[in-house]
Amino acid sequence: MSQQATPARPARRGRLARTVPLLVAAWLVLEVWLVTVVAGWIGWFLTLLLLVGGVFLGGTVIKRAGARAFRAAVELSKDPQSAQPQTGTSMTVLAGILLMIPGFLSDLLAVTFLLPPTRALWRAVGRRITGSALRSTSPVGADRFADAMRLQEQLRIHRPDGKVVQGEVVDPPHGSAGPSGSDTGYRPPITP
Repeated sequence: MSQQATPARPARRGRLARTVPLLVAAWLVLEVWLVTVVAGWIGWFLTLLLLVGGVFLGGTVIKRAGARAFRAAVELSKDPQSAQPQTGTSMTVLAGILLMIPGFLSDLLAVTFLLPPTRALWRAVGRRITGSALRSTSPVGADRFADAMRLQEQLRIHRPDGKVVQGEVVDPPHGSAGPSGSDTGYRPPITP
């Protein structure tokens, strides 16, 4: 008598994996509807010109963001000890990509990424989402976003040359420091 293997049930998709396709489909339907409404108001030729103009404007926004990021990288390479400047490149590039996508709803969303007050709101939302992902207690491999955020946090603590300096800060006992406040006593070398 042979035993048949019971088929394994497929892994349940997460809530995000179930809702993203529906949100994308709703977004596309809204974009098509809005393009037809605008075309009814101003005509198809002007609508097409606006959509093509959005592609060129998005390319320009991405180009400027890349140039700004390059200047920041050059500045950082000249003085590695300086604080890394906030360029806001990721939000600007995302806005450029949204401008390049044909449709007026994506253009409206892109404008919210470019304007300073709404950009600050988006940045706060992003920090909140990443903070909750970092605090996630899901096991490694269960949530890809949480895994990526944990990896980014681990990479952030590394020094620029890739070395990790592990250690413990120990306060010297009171009175062991010299008169100028500096500790000049012998310390054995640190070995790995």
